[in-house]
Amino acid sequence: MTESAKHGKVRDVLGRRDYAIIGSIVEPGSKVLDLGCGEADLLKWLVDNKQVQARGVEMDAIRVKNAIARGLSVYQGDIDSSLPGYPDQAFDYVILSQTLQETMHPMLVLKEMLRVGRRAVVAFPNFGHWRVRLSHLLSGRAPQTDLFPHRWYDSPNIHFLTIDDFEELVQEMGWTVDKRVFLSGAKEVVSRPNLTAEIAVFLFRK
Repeated sequence: MTESAKHGKVRDVLGRRDYAIIGSIVEPGSKVLDLGCGEADLLKWLVDNKQVQARGVEMDAIRVKNAIARGLSVYQGDIDSSLPGYPDQAFDYVILSQTLQETMHPMLVLKEMLRVGRRAVVAFPNFGHWRVRLSHLLSGRAPQTDLFPHRWYDSPNIHFLTIDDFEELVQEMGWTVDKRVFLSGAKEVVSRPNLTAEIAVFLFRK
């Protein structure tokens, strides 16, 4: 359980609780690569608060330009194909937050994260949450909830994973999980997370 959860709630960082968890995981002064970093909000926070050596990859050219204007080292690239250019173990942490379900080849991305980084941090929305299950059951259509507001034809999500799916993958690959945090709203979930958690955050390594 995280320190903030002992007091009942997980605080926000930049309006996102997964960022708060990631921020608590990353050690000061470490080398960090953030994949799908957007305008580098999380990277900027980590630089300012953890003095990390930060790099980012983002596909959207405007977001890359805005990130660079903020003084961050971010380049335009596709997560699915950008990592082979990095040497082995170049980073202490490779972060992929709320983007795994949008990648074309998630397994390749995860393996590359663990090649170029000593540890990987992955945060993703849990498609096994009870509201998602209920929406699908009652409507007979692609689920729409506060967490997943998109219609089927404009959703960026192309892989629908649950916490149990990711746990199974970790076990199959023989990876070691150093930390798991499951969130429902502002609260950390400790019981039946595959049913009750909205967001999962994993810190893992080979």
